[in-house]
Amino acid sequence: MGLSWAFIGVLWCITIIGIPIGKQCFKLASVAFFPFKKDVQLGGGAPSLLLNILWIIFGGLLLAIEAFLLGILFCITIVGIPFGKQCFKLAKLSLAPFGAEIVHTD
Repeated sequence: MGLSWAFIGVLWCITIIGIPIGKQCFKLASVAFFPFKKDVQLGGGAPSLLLNILWIIFGGLLLAIEAFLLGILFCITIVGIPFGKQCFKLAKLSLAPFGAEIVHTD
């Protein structure tokens, strides 16, 4: 999933207008690579809402489906349930990444 986020981030960074969106993708790729001990707090205002709507149309839905399906696959086994829970967290984050803040928990 982290590679998918990084790839989408590179595609967004090709255009000058998409660089802020690409930077957000790279931040979320780091969460996908190291998902444990990190929590997501959603927030933001009207600009975040507009960016989230554009995001769902141009890439977020595919990443959310990918994370959801991987979460289901991980949850088939007992050992994979913690990884599945992290995938579900990333699926939710894939639908609304703007206005989200990554918080490190100890």
